[in-house]
Amino acid sequence: MQRITVEEFRNSEKIPLIVILDNVRSLNNVGSVFRTSDAFRVAAVCLCGITATPPHPEIHKTALGAEESVEWFYYENTVELVDKLHKENYIIYAIEQVENSISLLDLQLDKNKKYAVILGNEVKGVQQAVVDRCDESIEIPQYGTKHSLNVSVTAGLVIWDFFKQLF
Repeated sequence: MQRITVEEFRNSEKIPLIVILDNVRSLNNVGSVFRTSDAFRVAAVCLCGITATPPHPEIHKTALGAEESVEWFYYENTVELVDKLHKENYIIYAIEQVENSISLLDLQLDKNKKYAVILGNEVKGVQQAVVDRCDESIEIPQYGTKHSLNVSVTAGLVIWDFFKQLF
């Protein structure tokens, strides 16, 4: 299968993307985001607010060890993290259904820039104060009767799209 070791992963080239989880409740969702971030070489995962942090058996159950390969950080306040990343020249997107959002289908990225995406709470979404600080919001077009996706599914779609454009 040509899998790399954790050490090889840590030393490998990453896509210029940070995934931020804003008050995500489900430890299974957190673990899944770690696993997807490992698969597509995300630079880091930031866990904010009530989002649980490793080590935790429920995160490990879905992450399958990716919480050990992917660099991660904890921040109590998501707004402060967004402000910090702006100072470091990140372009920051909330993944949220809001007025004037851009469709994931229309997203055009620049390989020379750094990005962060923010995924929110399973019920309330990304905090409005955080959305207000983002450069833009991205919406995933949906054509069925439901107009929401699970956080980990959303992360997978978004991370894959960033990977295709940036790797």
